[in-house]
Amino acid sequence: MAKRWTAQDVLDLARLYQPAGVLTAAAVLDVFSPLLAKPMTAEELAGRLSADPRATAILLDALTALKFLSKQDEEYSVPEDVAGLLAEQSADNVLPMVRHLANCLRRWAELPKVIQTGKCAETGLGFRGTDADRADFIGGMNTISRPVATGVIDKIRPLKFRHVVDVGGGAGTWTIALLRAVPRARATLFDLPAVIPIAGQQFAEAGLTDRVNLVGGDYYTDALPEGADLAWLGAICHQNSRRQNRDLFTRVHTALTDDGVIVIRDVIMDSSRTSPEAGALFAVNMLVATEAGGTYTFDEYREDLREAGFDEVILVHQDEFMNSLIRARKT
Repeated sequence: MAKRWTAQDVLDLARLYQPAGVLTAAAVLDVFSPLLAKPMTAEELAGRLSADPRATAILLDALTALKFLSKQDEEYSVPEDVAGLLAEQSADNVLPMVRHLANCLRRWAELPKVIQTGKCAETGLGFRGTDADRADFIGGMNTISRPVATGVIDKIRPLKFRHVVDVGGGAGTWTIALLRAVPRARATLFDLPAVIPIAGQQFAEAGLTDRVNLVGGDYYTDALPEGADLAWLGAICHQNSRRQNRDLFTRVHTALTDDGVIVIRDVIMDSSRTSPEAGALFAVNMLVATEAGGTYTFDEYREDLREAGFDEVILVHQDEFMNSLIRARKT
């Protein structure tokens, strides 16, 4: 049944940028970390942040209204549950992802222009700079993947592989989950050279350094490391056009051993491209952020994999967002 919209529904939806903007600005400025150390007035915090006192006070009052902060007299403090999520001191903080979403928000603000021109948003550098933006993106992917990785990997059991290549593997979250699922296997993580040190730190903390090779390169232009019997493509295909994906699948096919397997983890749309809802919205995110990326149907993936030389293409798991799984075998 179609939703019956009211004027209030429309206006409430259109205003949702406001709390998102307040939260992401606070994350980018790192408001919560100093307030965890001790309560402060707006003027004191502005001094710590090299920010304008009046503007800082307005931001802090909005954060208090949203229940992210507490205010007593003129001092602001951060509740324990919020600090666990948004202060640098917490090992479980989600700051990288929130900061990445701040950059997404800047791009989405350009959506009318993007729709008109067909070209992705041109927003320039983020507030924190190129290196920090990259670290936030990689860290953000780790933040959302780490809690679910083991459960998603379980969807493709029984797992039998000797060597997995994780293409565009980022921080190594999924490589770690795969290695833990198959204790005698080895892995190669392939990603841009600037990402490799981030992955190296994660493998060291996981105690898996001796089971992984870290290879820097660009999967758009460079040959992939050879010799693996499993290729894992986790949430990278949506960054590409279908032509780019066919080229990538062909290079994966070349790199795999005979009878090797490719597994794709990504958004899989239905034939109408309107479901799942999160996937339809994520296609817009790819529109504003990439030159040709998008979200694709299973039929499109099957066609492109077969063209690259794969067969036995199976939709192993259908998810409501990013964790759908497709498996195919090299022929």
